Amino acid sequence: MSRSAELAALIRERAGEEPPEYGLILGSGLGHLSEAVEGVAIPYDDLPGFPHAGVSGHVPQLVIGELENRRVAVFGGRSHYYETGHADAMRPALETLSALGCGKLILTNAAGSLRTDIPPGGLMLLNDHIAFAGTNPLIGEKTDARFVPLTDAHDIAIRAALEEAASAEGIALPQGVYCWFSGPSFETPAEIRAARVLGADAVGMSTVPEIILARFLGIRCAAISVITNMGAGLSDEAISHDHTKAMAPLGAAKLEKLLRRFLRNGTAE
Repeated sequence: MSRSAELAALIRERAGEEPPEYGLILGSGLGHLSEAVEGVAIPYDDLPGFPHAGVSGHVPQLVIGELENRRVAVFGGRSHYYETGHADAMRPALETLSALGCGKLILTNAAGSLRTDIPPGGLMLLNDHIAFAGTNPLIGEKTDARFVPLTDAHDIAIRAALEEAASAEGIALPQGVYCWFSGPSFETPAEIRAARVLGADAVGMSTVPEIILARFLGIRCAAISVITNMGAGLSDEAISHDHTKAMAPLGAAKLEKLLRRFLRNGTAE
C-alpha cells in the first residue's frame, strides 16, 4: 500500500468514509477558518510523512467535516519551499487528498498587491500565475506525467462559481496574475517593478507549487489571495511577517463569507 493510501485509511478511521468534495489550503493568518468546520481535527504530527507547517500564523492540522452542508478537508497550514528547499513539500498532503477521493481544491494565501485598485484587506482571484521562483515541484518525477499542461491550471468553472458567490455577498473579487517568489525574504522594489512588467498583479511565496501538484494529480483547483500589503516600493508601509499576520484577518472575514456562500450555492460542477 502506498503512503498516501495508508494516510487516507488512517484519516477515514477518524473522520469517516465519505470523501471530501473540496479541499481547502489556508495561508498565513487564515488558519482560524478551519474552526468553522464541524468535524474532526487531526494534527499533522499524527500523519506520518505529512509536511511540517513551521511558519507562525499557520495551524498545522487537517480538519475534515461539514461546512455549509458540504464535506470539506481543510489544511490549516502548508509547508513552503523556503522552509526546506523542496518545492514538492506539499506533495504527500495532496496525494493523500486525492487518495481520499477529493477532486477539487481551493487554495488561499496572503499576498502583496501590485495594483492600487486591490488594496490591503481586499481579495484577488487568481486567473493565472508566474513561477518566478525558478523551480518546480515535479523535478525528479520519473514518469511522463511530469509534463503537465497548465493552460487550465486555474479552473474556469470554479472561478465562475466563486465570482458568483462574491457578487451575491457584495464582495469585490478582481481577477489577476499571481507571481511566486521563493522567499523567505520579501521582494525588492526592483523585483516588484520586474514582476509588474511581466504582468503580475500580486506576489507571494506559496500556492504555485500546490497548483502544479494538484494538476499533476488530476485535481481541479482555484486560488484566492488575501491582500495584506502593497509590494515593496509601492507604499510607505513597513513590510514584515508580523504585518502580514496582522493584516490577514481583514481579508479573512470576507474570505469566510465568500467560501460559505460558494459552498451554499452548490459549488462548481
